[in-house]
Amino acid sequence: MTDLISNAFTALWIIFFAYWLISALRLKAVKTQESMGSRIVYQAPLWAAWILLFTHSSLWGVLGRRLWPQSLLVAVTGLILTALGIAFAFWARYSLGQNWSSKVTIKVEHELIRNGPYAYVRHPIYTGILLALDGTALAIGEWRAVIAVALVWIAFYTKARVEEKMLAQEFGAAFEEHRRRTGFFLPRLIS
Repeated sequence: MTDLISNAFTALWIIFFAYWLISALRLKAVKTQESMGSRIVYQAPLWAAWILLFTHSSLWGVLGRRLWPQSLLVAVTGLILTALGIAFAFWARYSLGQNWSSKVTIKVEHELIRNGPYAYVRHPIYTGILLALDGTALAIGEWRAVIAVALVWIAFYTKARVEEKMLAQEFGAAFEEHRRRTGFFLPRLIS
C-alpha cells in the first residue's frame, strides 16, 4: 500500500473518531442504562479488534500473514469501502442525534428514530462501521484484519441485541412494528 493511501486510511479513521467525540458532547440525560457486566461482554472483543487492526503486523506472527497479494486496486477499493462506511455511520449518528450513547441506554425523552438510515436498518451505525472495517481489512489483507472484523461483528451483534431488548421495553408495539419493517444490519429485502 502506498504512503498516500495509508495516510488516507489514517485520516479517515481520525476524522471518524473526532466526529464521534465531538458529537458526544451534546446528549440527552440518561434514564436507564445497561449493567457494567453487559457492557464488558461486547467491549472486550471491540478493544481486541481495534488492537489487532491498528497495531503493526510484525507483532502478530502468523496473524500478520497475507491472505492476498497487495495491489493498488485492492487498496483503493478498501479505501472507497472505508469512506462509504464512515459516511454511512455519520449519517446514522446524525439521524440519531441526542439519543445516541456509547453505552446501551434509554434517554430522558428518548425518541424511536425511524428516519434517515433507520427507515431501513435498525442498527445503521454498526452497519457503517462494519463496512468501513471491511474496507480497511481488505486493504490490510492479513489474518489479523479478518479476525478483527469478526470480533467487531460479534460485539455489535451482542450489543444490538441488548439495545433491542431495551427499546422493546421502552416503546412496545411501536418498536415491534419498526422491527418488522426494517433489517438488523442490512435492509430487509422482503416485507
